[in-house]
Amino acid sequence: MDKKPTRDGFGEGLVELGETRQDVVVLSADLTASTRADWFKKKFPDRFFSMGVSEQDMMSTAAGFALSGKVAFACTFGVFAAGRAWDQIRVSVAYMDLNVKIAGTHGGISVGEDGPTHQAIEEITLMRVLPNMTVIVPCDSAEAKKATIASASYEGPVYLRLGRAKEPVITKEKGVFEIGKADIMKDGKDVTIIACGHEVHEALAAYDMLKKKNISARVINLHTIKPMDNDAIVKAAKETGAIVTAEEHTIAGGMGSAVSELLSQQFPVPIEFIGIKDRFGESGAPEELFKIFKLTAVDIAKAAERAIARKNK
Repeated sequence: MDKKPTRDGFGEGLVELGETRQDVVVLSADLTASTRADWFKKKFPDRFFSMGVSEQDMMSTAAGFALSGKVAFACTFGVFAAGRAWDQIRVSVAYMDLNVKIAGTHGGISVGEDGPTHQAIEEITLMRVLPNMTVIVPCDSAEAKKATIASASYEGPVYLRLGRAKEPVITKEKGVFEIGKADIMKDGKDVTIIACGHEVHEALAAYDMLKKKNISARVINLHTIKPMDNDAIVKAAKETGAIVTAEEHTIAGGMGSAVSELLSQQFPVPIEFIGIKDRFGESGAPEELFKIFKLTAVDIAKAAERAIARKNK
């Protein structure tokens, strides 16, 4: 199975947009190669702008481009976009409801040896609480490319969460991608696993483990955290009666929180949360960190069994 980081799909999407749309501009905060924005820069240098180590200025400048009719992609690490520039995103981008597309790369603990200062584990929460903000977490490079292209035509601000680690390519390059529409990857009747980003691959592996135990699991790739596909989630809760959410992110305010907020109001069922539990990341090899933080397929499968047991009480 081919493996590529989701940031590569973003870079490929930028180049395709550059070839088809003259209104697209790209801004980078000194991490041009790491975010793959350099692929756009090499082909369209007149529409690329390096802002240096100045994330706040980059977001404000991107807002200015959007006000002048451009679609501005602002690229940096997720910790710097969501952390250092949150005020500028809130006031200049989200409040103004502008066509600024923010690419936050190096999301999650899969950044690995760079350690907790560079492992963005809170940015889904920080972005989804902003009115007007759309939040997308692609599961592989093919989906990241489609999400990048789709976001350019989607009105309003968008946050794209991207990773550095190589992920198995599990979606089709020419497949359908619709912002706000969940992808039902496996059908099942006993439990539903709702995952985003890296955890989609782990969820599919958990599906195979559960199948060997005669447990039928539905797997949903919830690539759009906001606006969320409420219909698909409520339908899954009604039909399977138990939910597991899996994300490479803190469980406080993340995707799992969004799912539980919805179901607590519309159709309460037992929910188990796979995610980072009230702690910072740490330095280490990604595969070891996934075990330490209990984000593996084994952990998801165990959570599914717990959710089913609670359903049957």
